[in-house]
Amino acid sequence: MTGTLSMMMLDSTVVSVALPSIQADLDLGQTELQWVVNAFLLALAVFVGVAGRISDMFNRVGVLIAGVATFVICSALCGLAPSGAWLIGARALQGIGAALMIPPTATIVTNTFGVDERGKAMGIYAGFSMIFLSLGPLIGGLLTESLDWRWVFWINLPLGALTIAMVLWTKPEGRVEGGQRFDFPGLVTLVPGLTALVLALMEASNWGWGSARTLVLLGLGVVLLAVFVRIELRASAPLVELRLFAVRNFRGDTLVLFMAQFTLISLTIFGAIYTQDMLGFSPIEAGLGMLPITLPLLVAAPVAGRVYDRAGPRGVVAAGTLVAAIGFGLTAALLDEFEYALLVPGYVLIGAGIGMVMSPTNTDAMSSAPVRLRGQASGTIQTVRQVGATMGIAILGTIVATVQNDRLSDLLLGLGESQAKVERTEGILAENPSDRAALLQGTSGADRQTILEGARDSITDGIAAAFWVCGAVLLLASLVAFLILRRTRYADVPAPAPA
Repeated sequence: MTGTLSMMMLDSTVVSVALPSIQADLDLGQTELQWVVNAFLLALAVFVGVAGRISDMFNRVGVLIAGVATFVICSALCGLAPSGAWLIGARALQGIGAALMIPPTATIVTNTFGVDERGKAMGIYAGFSMIFLSLGPLIGGLLTESLDWRWVFWINLPLGALTIAMVLWTKPEGRVEGGQRFDFPGLVTLVPGLTALVLALMEASNWGWGSARTLVLLGLGVVLLAVFVRIELRASAPLVELRLFAVRNFRGDTLVLFMAQFTLISLTIFGAIYTQDMLGFSPIEAGLGMLPITLPLLVAAPVAGRVYDRAGPRGVVAAGTLVAAIGFGLTAALLDEFEYALLVPGYVLIGAGIGMVMSPTNTDAMSSAPVRLRGQASGTIQTVRQVGATMGIAILGTIVATVQNDRLSDLLLGLGESQAKVERTEGILAENPSDRAALLQGTSGADRQTILEGARDSITDGIAAAFWVCGAVLLLASLVAFLILRRTRYADVPAPAPA
């Protein structure tokens, strides 16, 4: 089960360092390149909740194997892609396979271990998956530089085959109660509603938050999801059991996970931009630079799981979010020194803090759900996390771009440059901040070094602003954990009666 989630997490980030090679090989524009990443995330966010319901209706082991097989086949198709359209389509199908994998794995782990060992087991399960999420850029860099970008997808073939073999060998319990109906009205409102909402969030920075396309999609998404909630609260067999949010700890856990994922995605994306474009790290060096986050996470996640088994989620989650918040603040304060060694203490705190959060919150949320609804609970948790990541990309990306452009505009206008030159330079920084020749085109010799330093400082200020926001969000998450979460001894109780 751990290997399954780790493979999916790895694929979420392993592609990032291969994007320049993919762009050159397939002749992709910037928008197409973004959708190589976004297609996977969109499909995962939209379908993981549906997959949770499917895993509660059918044999969970069968759903898991189907998901792994889909994921592996589509990985092979990604590696064979002759064009951008092919690759984007295969990535979307790969996301559906990943969505089918997640709910049954979390449910099987939760059901296999008793309440006294569940935290430790989920700590290993979640901790190792987060490690592979962090190691993705390193592995992607190694494969891209030593072999070819297509191997970042083909590596999933042996991993998937090994995963299926291990599942068949260990024979986990996957049977569920039969005779349940599928909620088609919920399906036809949830999928387009989430698609519209997530698509709007993903493209808001390109289209503009006030553009007609963004506003129409946001409005459509909100309306369809409101209709979905109304349908689900009246359904006898809902697609997503929204009454799970009536459980105090489930509500608190998912809210903390939403905020944690909101912040973590910024470190994966903007941290890589900073180390490669500002510090001049190679893809492999940038991946190695994530080890101060990864190693503490590896230690903290299982330890936090054991603490949860003894004392419940409140203390460890509140402390973990506080530690990660301090780490983000420390990192943001030192970015403008341009010294990697100064970032290490903050990275260590972030890794340890996130490790203290992910394991207990996932364990507690799954444990609070009735046994036969744990597939839906897992799907709901992952939907919340993916939407949190999407909102993190959209909102934090907007913050980075706004601060970056404001700083650069003030500098260039102060040097007497035209507004057209300002807009052109902003576009270059958005597309390829390391392209010095394009940045300096048409610039007098006296101003060249000033512009280069100003561009570097503006990007750094933008990333620092995003990290400060992440710290504030995690402080709020710490308050939520302290006020909402309670220590509860869960029994494997029956599902709540229909409303």
